[in-house]
Amino acid sequence: MAQLVEEKQAAPVPPRPAPRVPPLENAPRSFVKEQLVLAKLGWRALTGLAPKVAWKAAYLYAFKGMLAVNAYKRRQKRGELYPPFMFIALTNVCNLRCHGCWVEKEGTAHYLTPEDIDRIIVTGKKQKAYYYTLLGGEPFMYKGIFEIFQKHKDCYFQVITNGMFFTEENVRKLNACGNVTPLISLDGWKEQNDLRRGKGVFESAEKGLERLKKAGILFGTACTATGPNMEEVMSDAYVEHFIKQGAMYIWYYVYRPMGSEMHDEYCVSREQLVWYRKRLLELRRKHPMFVIDTYWTAKGEAFCPAAVGLGYHIGPQGSIEICPALSFAKDTVRDRGGDLYATINESEYLRGFTKFVKERTKGCVILEYPQQLHDYIQDSGAKDFSGRGTAFKELNAIVPRHSQHMPENEIPEDFWFYRFLKSQVFFGMGAM
Repeated sequence: MAQLVEEKQAAPVPPRPAPRVPPLENAPRSFVKEQLVLAKLGWRALTGLAPKVAWKAAYLYAFKGMLAVNAYKRRQKRGELYPPFMFIALTNVCNLRCHGCWVEKEGTAHYLTPEDIDRIIVTGKKQKAYYYTLLGGEPFMYKGIFEIFQKHKDCYFQVITNGMFFTEENVRKLNACGNVTPLISLDGWKEQNDLRRGKGVFESAEKGLERLKKAGILFGTACTATGPNMEEVMSDAYVEHFIKQGAMYIWYYVYRPMGSEMHDEYCVSREQLVWYRKRLLELRRKHPMFVIDTYWTAKGEAFCPAAVGLGYHIGPQGSIEICPALSFAKDTVRDRGGDLYATINESEYLRGFTKFVKERTKGCVILEYPQQLHDYIQDSGAKDFSGRGTAFKELNAIVPRHSQHMPENEIPEDFWFYRFLKSQVFFGMGAM
């Protein structure tokens, strides 16, 4: 029996069939229909959002976002390094255990101190940076989160959340603040989503969306496109469902295998990625909803936000990291006596990363050059802040694959509205 088991284990694993790439619509363009999409989007905002929420989104999110990008461009010309937008991980604590999540939740619980959070935001304001994405773990498990919104009323906050904490009381608080847009992570219909995130998560999040819509909150859904769910999450039915639920935007990501459990089965093929790019353009022309990506400029060129200094990630221990997926840092928010501007501007690690990427790709070096990235981070003297102590080993174990950098398939934005947004307003839409 033992020999039979050994022979069975040694048998070669049959290759997985290539994921299906569905046909595109290739419908003829209509200028009138595209303008009607914008009119419907405006009508949704006018009738669906609470007045205070709509005003703060227009002023703090859109107008100040434009000012932040322009200030960033001026700093670039002077050779200064400080991002117009910042990711802030309030804690690594979370109530879910999603497949493919790189955040360590089983060890020591970490929380950013209120002093560190104030330091980050106050420093940013001096550089005309008023937009902050809060994440975790689960950010709504950070006890002082509403105090952050109330203390910094002149800032706008996006909160990436699993959607499990939208009680009547919390929704009422969000409405009272007005300067917060929740971004709820959902990766497909119930079956696909709960496969990654846990049984009952989809239904629970849907109830939260109903409360947000009723209160007139500006919110969106974040969707990680994977090989298995790609066609599903980019279907018209999927987008239309969340429009009906009240979401004003959908933020698409592409799965990256990171962390202690990489789940390569969720990775997308090159063919799927090309289809994904083309499908984004179709969805933007059809639906009264902001359809956001963080991978391509208005010209269709790939880019990495961290490589051009548009945004960095502050970990729950105060570590200044390249991006949320890379839990390595050489600097913290408490260095140089708490002078965060000087710490970032003078960081050899962050500046070196820009050079490292430019010499290799316009896309994601995590996917394309994981071993070289491992060596760069290690040789820079950066430390592992993942909480697992195995992040270097995990990074070095990634199998190199394609990313969004596909020069032979560069597809520029074909809708004037998104060309404007990507060049002038939002980091998340690829402001350059």
